[in-house]
Amino acid sequence: MGCATKNAKVITISLGSLQRLIVLRAISLSSLPAVIQTINDCMTQGVDIQLKILQTLLSLITNFPAIHGRLLADALLLCFKLHESRTAVVSSTAAATLRQLVMFVVDKVVEEDRRLLHANELEPITLPDGTTQTLGLAARDAFAIFEDLCLLGNGERPQFLQLEYLHKTFALELIESVLTNYHDLFRKHSELLLLLRHHLSPLLLKTLSERSTFPLTLRGTRVVFLLLKQFSSNLSTEAEVFLMLLIKIVAGEVEAAEARPGWMKVLAMEIMRALCSDVEFMRGVWQSYDASAGDSDSGGSGSARVFTYLISALKRLVTSRPALLGVSVQMQGVGVPTNDTLPHSSHSLDSVAGMVATAASATMSNVVGMIGAEAGLSVQSAAMKVQCIDQLDKADAPPIPDAYIYLLGVQCLVSLSDGLAGYAIPLYSTLAVQKPLPGSAEPVRAPGALDPSTLPPTEPARAGLLTVCAMLNAGWPALLAALSFLLNTNLSDALFGDVLGALQALARAAGCLALPTPRDAFLTALAKAALPPRVVAALDDIPQTPSTRSPVSLEGLTLGLAGAGGPPQPPGLSARNLACLRALVAAALFLAGTLGPSWFAVLEALQNADYVLTTRGTASGPGLAVGASGATPGKRVVSQVDGQQSQQHQQRPPSRQQAAHPLLADVDSESVQAAIQRLFDSSKVLEDDAFHDFVGAMCKLSVEMVSMQSSIGVTATAEGSLEIDDDVSSASTSTTSLATPRADRFSRRRVSGIHIPRTLRSGDFGIARLGGVATLNIQRLVYRPPDVAWDAITSHLLFVLRNPAAPQPIRLQAARTLDDVLAIIPRHVAAVPSDLQAAVQRRVLDVLAQQIVLDSSAGSSTSMELRRMGLETLHQILQASGHTLLVGWETIFEVLGSVCRPAVADIAQLSPGAPRGRPLPLGYLQEKGYSSLIKIAFQCMTLMCDALAALSPEHLRLCISTLGQFGRQADTNIALTAAESLFWGVSDAIQAKRREAAQEPAYSALWMHLLLEILGLCADARPEVRMGAIQTLFRTLQLYGATLSLETWDECVWKVTFPLLDTLSLHVRQNSLTPPPTPEPESVRAAVDTTAPVPDSSWDESKVVALQSIGAILNDFLLSKIIHLPSFAAAWETFVTHIRDAFLLDSRAVSAPALRCLERALKAAAPSDALDLRQSLAEIWEKTWAKCDEMGAVVVRRATASAQHAPFTQESLVAFVDVIKCVRGISRTLDGVEWPLSRIATLMTILKGVLTYPNSPDYRPDVDNLSPVQAIVMDAVGGIELTETGTPSYILRDLSEYATLAFIASFDVPEVPKHGTKLAATTSPPTSQQQKRITYIALAKICMPKLADLFLQFKDKDEVFVDEIVEAVLSAYAVPIKLKYECPPPSKFGKDPPLWKTATSCFLKIVKEVGPRVGALGPKLSPVRVESIWRQVIDVYRGGILSDCSAADAFSLSEQEEEENFDHHLVASLETDVVPCLGDDRVPDYLITQLAKILQQGSQLLQDGSNEEYSPPDMPLGGKADGEEVGSTVPLLAVSRERFSYWCLDLLFFICSDTAKDNAASRRRIAALSLPALIGRCRTTLAGYVADERLRGNLPFPRVREEELLYVLHKLLELRLWPGSLWAALSTASSKYATDQPAVDTSLPASELIADSVKRSSRAHVFHFYALLCEIVSIPRKAASAWITLAPGAPAVHPDHPLGRVVAGAGHGHLVSLDARALARECLREVGRELGVP
Repeated sequence: MGCATKNAKVITISLGSLQRLIVLRAISLSSLPAVIQTINDCMTQGVDIQLKILQTLLSLITNFPAIHGRLLADALLLCFKLHESRTAVVSSTAAATLRQLVMFVVDKVVEEDRRLLHANELEPITLPDGTTQTLGLAARDAFAIFEDLCLLGNGERPQFLQLEYLHKTFALELIESVLTNYHDLFRKHSELLLLLRHHLSPLLLKTLSERSTFPLTLRGTRVVFLLLKQFSSNLSTEAEVFLMLLIKIVAGEVEAAEARPGWMKVLAMEIMRALCSDVEFMRGVWQSYDASAGDSDSGGSGSARVFTYLISALKRLVTSRPALLGVSVQMQGVGVPTNDTLPHSSHSLDSVAGMVATAASATMSNVVGMIGAEAGLSVQSAAMKVQCIDQLDKADAPPIPDAYIYLLGVQCLVSLSDGLAGYAIPLYSTLAVQKPLPGSAEPVRAPGALDPSTLPPTEPARAGLLTVCAMLNAGWPALLAALSFLLNTNLSDALFGDVLGALQALARAAGCLALPTPRDAFLTALAKAALPPRVVAALDDIPQTPSTRSPVSLEGLTLGLAGAGGPPQPPGLSARNLACLRALVAAALFLAGTLGPSWFAVLEALQNADYVLTTRGTASGPGLAVGASGATPGKRVVSQVDGQQSQQHQQRPPSRQQAAHPLLADVDSESVQAAIQRLFDSSKVLEDDAFHDFVGAMCKLSVEMVSMQSSIGVTATAEGSLEIDDDVSSASTSTTSLATPRADRFSRRRVSGIHIPRTLRSGDFGIARLGGVATLNIQRLVYRPPDVAWDAITSHLLFVLRNPAAPQPIRLQAARTLDDVLAIIPRHVAAVPSDLQAAVQRRVLDVLAQQIVLDSSAGSSTSMELRRMGLETLHQILQASGHTLLVGWETIFEVLGSVCRPAVADIAQLSPGAPRGRPLPLGYLQEKGYSSLIKIAFQCMTLMCDALAALSPEHLRLCISTLGQFGRQADTNIALTAAESLFWGVSDAIQAKRREAAQEPAYSALWMHLLLEILGLCADARPEVRMGAIQTLFRTLQLYGATLSLETWDECVWKVTFPLLDTLSLHVRQNSLTPPPTPEPESVRAAVDTTAPVPDSSWDESKVVALQSIGAILNDFLLSKIIHLPSFAAAWETFVTHIRDAFLLDSRAVSAPALRCLERALKAAAPSDALDLRQSLAEIWEKTWAKCDEMGAVVVRRATASAQHAPFTQESLVAFVDVIKCVRGISRTLDGVEWPLSRIATLMTILKGVLTYPNSPDYRPDVDNLSPVQAIVMDAVGGIELTETGTPSYILRDLSEYATLAFIASFDVPEVPKHGTKLAATTSPPTSQQQKRITYIALAKICMPKLADLFLQFKDKDEVFVDEIVEAVLSAYAVPIKLKYECPPPSKFGKDPPLWKTATSCFLKIVKEVGPRVGALGPKLSPVRVESIWRQVIDVYRGGILSDCSAADAFSLSEQEEEENFDHHLVASLETDVVPCLGDDRVPDYLITQLAKILQQGSQLLQDGSNEEYSPPDMPLGGKADGEEVGSTVPLLAVSRERFSYWCLDLLFFICSDTAKDNAASRRRIAALSLPALIGRCRTTLAGYVADERLRGNLPFPRVREEELLYVLHKLLELRLWPGSLWAALSTASSKYATDQPAVDTSLPASELIADSVKRSSRAHVFHFYALLCEIVSIPRKAASAWITLAPGAPAVHPDHPLGRVVAGAGHGHLVSLDARALARECLREVGRELGVP
């Protein structure tokens, strides 16, 4: 009531009372709507009342938590209305009240979540995505309020608050307040997160995307920051969108209608600075987006590379305005001109890392001279007092310095770099650093790189390290480019220190995490910043005064500065350059254990720094010795640097003076040099692998420097080994190495582009440092394996001193360094264990030997000096530590032997193409040097021979070898002295020591070594010496072989016999490649080089003698000695390998003796059957067979390939088969069984290859008798037992091929030149007297009967028929049977039967058995096989029946009759052996038809007669063909063999008749299939006669025509078909209806019924020719007739008469006349009888 009075005072009192009641909770819940309505009615009152209303509403809502839903909305609506008041105090108070109320509402949700809600406390709500969710009352209120705030901020109508409008800025402030205080609550409630996704995110995206006011954008940006910080994991997609939007704003890539204001980019950068400072957030960004970006790259829906885009955007930002940042003059060095007149070296990096590392310096070099030093960047000048994002009270954007955004970019980059490094390096220190045990003297070793992927999955830090590793790997190019660029800009000391520290930290982090490419790139950037090319170029241009001129030394250069206003100072490094250098050294020191091959780039930079930091021309030696402090001139330069730094510091404005950055403290020269020294001193704490890489890098650096002053290129590989090339190539395999143009390659250093004068230098930085490091790590050299450092150090020093192209001072420096190390090491091994002491001594002496034994090209005075130094060092070692030497005497002997000259004969044989075992010893080209060295060597040798008693057997062996070298000298006196005195002394010593039984094996070996000296003479160039040595050697073995132990025999085999064969084989094969000499005139011959190679057959003779001697040795001692050797298996393998090579590669004179040697050895082993030798004998034959297999394969291959090798002689092939026979003999003796089938197959292949080899020059005639090769091959084939399954098949198949060689493989023997091994081209073909021909005729005469006998022997084996053997055998006979009279003559001097007759006889024997066996096999034989067999049989018969016999016309009549009678056997065999079996159901129809056609063609009596297969199914019986036959009067020639034709025709009638009653079904099928051929044959005769008779009139027919007509008519009259045969023949399935035909269809018309019945008759053929018979009967003229004499009980007249089988005998001597008309009439009567007509 009081509030309704409209009195302000009363309303105030009433509201106060109401507020107290609310606080006391004296108002019921039901009255709350009325209270709110009352308050609403007072809204229009004054300011005080409005403020009181706000207080009352705040008390109401906070004291009554049960206010929910619409009631809460009404209360909040009142506050929102008051917020719209134009009174500032009311509006601000309302805003504060709303913040409190909204916080209270959300806080109630927190309380609600802590308790269990009842069902009545839950209400459903519809979410923005359309789904429904049940929420508590408080949660529902909070959801509704927050949703309406988002909608109002986006200008949309709210759903909960009845509010028309709300300022977007205020809405964003409320949202920011809620998210700031209750982000954890939002993450727990999915419906709230849904609001962020569906309402808030679009609102913010719209705010940032549109051109908004500063306050709105500011607040939107703050809310975006909250979302990114608190909800990036929940709103992954939205966070990605916001991040990419901010990045695009920073990069200026956002598309907008108008250009965006600069403050918007600043706001984005301030957010980015805050985000970049949170390393956890950045790792989350990488894991959420960049880690899955690969899906997007592959076409999937992966995320964007947010982190990568961010780094790239920051890089583009800081590099976008170089004019604003300026150029750092200090980074260009001091004392150098600021213009661009100095020459710049063009650098190109060998890798991606190097290219990125030079990007910043290249950019800065383009702006040098355009920008003054006034521009720059510092925190004091660029920073804002209050960052832009915190200025919420500003309606407009505050003024922003131009450089502020670049300062933010620098801070982002530094924060990112420090954050990544700050996370990775402490974990690396914890996980990788291995501390020594307490009390241990071992230092803390430098740890290696830590690959996070190798950590166990249970390691907590594994995931974080993997993420940081991936971030570095992806972002390092942009980080490197940006930081390198900033490093060269005009930054304040603080910012410069931050950037330098970031670059150093990134280098350390990349190195820690096993990222070599980023690490090397960062280190390269530090190196380039530390050593400006301008300084070096200017330093090289400083003239030298005569008073101070001295040889230029890399280590003798000092730092100089250009003072301000004073006289010009020498160029030098500024404080910032020194800071970069120190940072590089510090990073390298920290990463010492991880650098690996990248040490090269670091050491190269240090070398160049040494060049600059030392005074030029004031020192001739190394500027810094290991363990020494900085040089004195460096101190003077440091004062100049300090003075300049002080002067620059004083010139700064007072406001910019600040404490120096830690990285810029202590940057004087002494400190830097001390740091460099500490880096080299730290090599003591490196692990072995790291130390190996460190030493290898120093070696490669030294190689690079040496190559720059050498005339040849030098390459250093990654392992430290060295190569010399014709062209200079880069020695660095590091990714940070630089390459210079080719024209400048010898005079320019890399990285800094230092020019090296071409005057020789007195020393090398790498060699000096290498010696110092070796001295510091002398214990490591002694106690560690040599591959750690010893090999690298010594091999490099040896390479330098052995490099003839290197300058003399450097070679001598390398020798002095090496000798110093070698002289020190023996003094440190006196107290070590003996095994280690021996190993170290061995290393020392081996290296020293390499210094003394130089290459053949190094015969200069320098090389002599180097060798002298080495010998003096050896003398020093022997004097000081000779009594402690445990090993190395053999090395000493080798060194002494290297001084000896090679023998004169050996020198003459060393042609350019000849292989060389080792380089020629040095010095013999210079008599003076040689004399001095040989004296020392011979004195040492003499001292060694004086102490023979103290030498072990091994040392005695070396002594013998060395003495042998002295004994082979060209000087006879020296050779005789060594041989007569010293050799005798050694021999006496060996003999004296052989008295001890325990030492007998060792001294027996020494005795063998003496034999080896004899062996050395066996390769002498003089034939008589060589031959005598070989004979003496083997005669000695034969004489003393029985007394030699098995060990000695083993050495004789391996060290005497086989090396001798190797040597002789080498010379024999070289000699075979030498062309024969060409005759030259005397004048020309005098001018020709006498050393030119000339073929010498004496080497062949020597090898033949050696092989014969070896054969004798094996024959005498194989079973008694040699077979018992432990290495017998290998020895035999080597022996047969030599025999194989001699057979395949040596000349023709050697191959046969080599095989005979092997045969003799096999024969020696054949008689033995001792049980203890079975295994060895088995190895003998198996290994021999393996080589025989290889040799046989080559023979087979060369038989078909072009002749590129020396041809095999028939003698060698015979010997080869003899060896095979011996192998088989041993095998069968041991095993008692025949070889398996696979080996038999290989054997047959080899024998066939031997038999058919076409290139031998020594063939013998093989017509009447077998050649030796053919005879031995057949003997070997005959020796094969045929008991093994499958073996007969192989033998039969190969013999089948042998039998055909005479017809398909004969050839003329090629001409072989008398000289050389290759065929010579002839200008004219050889004459008949010169030409030989290989015929294989004798082989065919042997093989064909043997083939038949073997087949008959194994006909009962199924494999013969199943494996296609029958076809192979039959095809072998088919060839001569088809050729017949074209076969080659069977003999040259004898009267052997023709080859075709032999083949026919053998074929008839075989075919007689084929049919029954095919039938007996039944289902075992597939239809395919049956078809193939019968097809081949019929093919042979075709060849025999249809072969060309015109050559027989020249024979006499008796011979022709004899030939025809022989062919009769073929037809008879067909009738008796083939026809009865051919009707098998498995035989295809076409084969039977083909046989009938063959007989049809063979029955021709006229040469051009034609026949047709007559089977028209629809032709009426007795009708004519398609038309009348056209006659002819042209005379036709009769065939010469009428009887054979009648035999074929008679057989055709026979197979179509029912004469034979056996196998009725088979014969019915044959008859049905053959009947069309017979009908066609008869029709041709009858129709042709009728047609010709009309034309000829009274002109008589030839006898052959009349006899043929009579014969056909009479045979038709006699022929009785199988019932239904003609019906089946005229059907479409003759075989099917041959036996049974369908029943007669009585429903047919009368004519068709009669015709069908007649076809089923046995006289159906007479009906078929009814019309022709009528024609013959009606001939008006005299018909054909003949008189035949009949004999009683015998065929008519004579068996040979064509009509002999026509009429049976009626009486003795009676003549019977046959008439064609009468015979035709009789046939017509048979038609009538068959029709039932009387």
